[in-house]
Amino acid sequence: MAEKKEKITAEEVRHVAKLSRLILSDDEEKSMTRTLNDILVYMDKLSELDTANVEPMTHAIPNENVMRDDVTEPFANPEGILKNAPDSKRTFFRVPRVIE
Repeated sequence: MAEKKEKITAEEVRHVAKLSRLILSDDEEKSMTRTLNDILVYMDKLSELDTANVEPMTHAIPNENVMRDDVTEPFANPEGILKNAPDSKRTFFRVPRVIE
């Protein structure tokens, strides 16, 4: 089995953890170093592929928007919503003034 090349050091993992405000134990640091190294080695392996004739894509499978059109419609029961509001006036929510 081929020896894996070290792509990231424990010092770099400590630095990234510090930037991320993470406190890692020694065991977590070793595990994270191994895991990140495996990911980076795999990325190197992927970069060996010839992708010159591959069209860029945003998703691996076709994606359709399943959201409905955003259309305003009158609401049949505004009183039903407003009955739970702490403060309302006619068909509006009253909120504290923010800008003076």
